[in-house]
Amino acid sequence: MLLYNSATHQKEEFIPHQPGKVSMYTCGPTVYHFAHIGNLRTYIMEDVLDKYLRYAGYDVTRVMNITDVGHLTSDADEGEDKMLKGARREHKTVMEIARFYTDAFFSDCEKLHIRTPDIVQPATGCIDQYIKIIEKLLADGYAYVAGGNVYFDTSKLKRYYIFHDFEEEDLAVGVREGVEADSNKRNRADFVLWFTKSKFDDQELKWESPWGYGYPGWHIECSGISMKYLGEYLDIHCGGIDNAFPHHTNEIAQSESYLGHPWCRYWVHVHHLNTASGKMSKSKGEFLTVSLLEEKGYDPMVYRFFCLQSHYRRSLVFSWENMDNAAAAYNKLVARIASLSPAEGETVDEAGFAALKQRFTQALDNDLNTSLAVTALYDVLKADVNAATKQSLVADFDQVLSLGLLDHAAALNRKKAAEAATATAGDAPAAGGAGEEDPFTVEILRLIGERAAAKRAKNYAEADRIRAYLAERGVTLIDTKEGTTYRRD
Repeated sequence: MLLYNSATHQKEEFIPHQPGKVSMYTCGPTVYHFAHIGNLRTYIMEDVLDKYLRYAGYDVTRVMNITDVGHLTSDADEGEDKMLKGARREHKTVMEIARFYTDAFFSDCEKLHIRTPDIVQPATGCIDQYIKIIEKLLADGYAYVAGGNVYFDTSKLKRYYIFHDFEEEDLAVGVREGVEADSNKRNRADFVLWFTKSKFDDQELKWESPWGYGYPGWHIECSGISMKYLGEYLDIHCGGIDNAFPHHTNEIAQSESYLGHPWCRYWVHVHHLNTASGKMSKSKGEFLTVSLLEEKGYDPMVYRFFCLQSHYRRSLVFSWENMDNAAAAYNKLVARIASLSPAEGETVDEAGFAALKQRFTQALDNDLNTSLAVTALYDVLKADVNAATKQSLVADFDQVLSLGLLDHAAALNRKKAAEAATATAGDAPAAGGAGEEDPFTVEILRLIGERAAAKRAKNYAEADRIRAYLAERGVTLIDTKEGTTYRRD
């Protein structure tokens, strides 16, 4: 399996630290508001990676944090905590906000068939871990105290900028314009490990520490949680591309300085979901949620399908027209799967199954190319193999794609059967000349509906059996373009 490693800027063969086992960390949400669908694109693609590793036979342990403290509205260690901002907006406590939006996030994930990570840890639950790391960084000379806060000293590193070759002069303060420099910092790129009351007196969540009553910086949280549950060596760290700098850059700096050795082997970054005006973000007011998609009539699976049709390292452009196209394609795909009808006793063609599965795994082994994996799914439906093999392959692929294909296909068939029975029930009495209360008429209409469903499923033997049964009882079925009616002889 090849993965593009953002830290080396190239595709690399995936080799975990321990054979057969994968430690995987994914940055979780800051739960001050609903997740927008741009955020959720990242979680969908991380979910595919997680599931494909398991599909390939790896024993995966995936950890995700919930940021409920420490994430400021500015990347330059300025501005207010996002959680406090959310609490003020809704006149609630920070913990009330955290609980509500954490539940909302996982509700969205469930709708999108995103698997809950093995370990989910709120940042507020690991304060002792952060303090332990910061104390060692201070003792080893990688951090300093200034103005009541603890800062990481980036000048102590041989290389700080991992994901991009920045020139320090080209960087805005903390990557955002219009933000004043923190006069406590020795170097422009230094970042806060621990804030105290000298920095923010109105912060709701604070803890005792050797440096004063305060709270952790955003970056130290992911390092602490990852090392607590996954140890000193991490295989894969995922997140959105906007987290590469400064968040992931700072994670590497503090983690490797604390550990004294390389920390994470593979960095996987998912690119943005854009609108016509650029990157989707809450601060710009482009607040498209899963609930909004549902209100507009889109099944959440359509959005997941939309995301899988593009490679995770390419920006994806959202528009309602693109969603309509994805919905049409998804519904057509489901209809084709619904039309599959294995004959009684039909078995899977093992050779055909293996050949078609290879196309699927080759696509995902090539840096998680979900677009080609979806193409491999279409190849199955066009292949010269029997229906049982096709159904089995759809089920197999959907362990990774998680598009709910067979469930949606079954629901479509049930809907068609119900519609056919209703339509037939409306037409048949007039043709048969019998009243609705006649029990035999009710039975005839039921059997006509069952026969229609059997014909759609290409179960012609059952359809013929029903016709013959009714003929024996003096009922002749009449098939027309408008449906099936009957005549009592």
